[in-house]
Amino acid sequence: MPHATASDGVRLYYEEAGSGNAVIFVHEFAGDHRSWEPQMRYFSRRYRCITYSARGYPPSDVPDEVAKYSQERARDDIVAVLDHLGIDRAHVVGLSMGGFATLHFGLKHPARARSLVIGGCGYGAKPGEEAGFRAECEAAAAAFDVEGAKAALKYAIGPTRVQFQNKNPRAWQEFADQLAGHSPMGSALTLRGVQMRRPSLYQLVEGMQKIDVPTLVMTGDEDEPCLEASLLMKRSIPTAGLLVMPRAGHTINIEDPEVFNAAVADFLAAVEAGRWERRDPRSLGSGILGFVKK
Repeated sequence: MPHATASDGVRLYYEEAGSGNAVIFVHEFAGDHRSWEPQMRYFSRRYRCITYSARGYPPSDVPDEVAKYSQERARDDIVAVLDHLGIDRAHVVGLSMGGFATLHFGLKHPARARSLVIGGCGYGAKPGEEAGFRAECEAAAAAFDVEGAKAALKYAIGPTRVQFQNKNPRAWQEFADQLAGHSPMGSALTLRGVQMRRPSLYQLVEGMQKIDVPTLVMTGDEDEPCLEASLLMKRSIPTAGLLVMPRAGHTINIEDPEVFNAAVADFLAAVEAGRWERRDPRSLGSGILGFVKK
């Protein structure tokens, strides 16, 4: 089984398909490398596609100490996989936890990114709600410690997951079964080391304003925790476009893969053609018609 090795020795399982410019997919907390199968099949017709399982998610290693899990390690594990494969630059596509890692990749390693797709990013980002979010993460981690697969099934039926279940019960069941098969220890330590400790998006605005990499922010319109955060990223990143998928929850890449794939394909094509540019500063005025200067 192919593995890349991170700087601290943790081995990361990956798969790849296709040829051309590289696209690397970074999964959410409730997913793993398999979460991107609809995208691997679609985009590998034109791109070299890579998907991998984060640390804590078999067949990747599952370190048994929380110090091995952090937002910085999640960010740099993307680099480790690219370096192992000899890829200098890639389009980076992430969802939720993977969306946070993608954003941080763009902040720290912009020269390695051809573009960024930041999907479903924003949980726990709202000012004043940090303590509640951390408490929720700890409660979920404790449930994984004690209940294992039962906790995974509770997670799979959360307020931003029911949209997926309603649209496609069979696909949702596959997602839920895969989540139930994750390492309970890996899930708990990921919650405690990555999710609970990551900085709020509102603390990253200054850095986001310096991003010059083509960026597409995506969210579902029923993914309530990510709506305002997506607007924040759109308004802060000069190169960002925002796409809100209708009647969609959190797991947008497998909930509505056709819509997701079409949007990302159009974005990548624009980037490859050199046609995804910074926002025209004339659009930043506060007026509507442009006749009154404010």
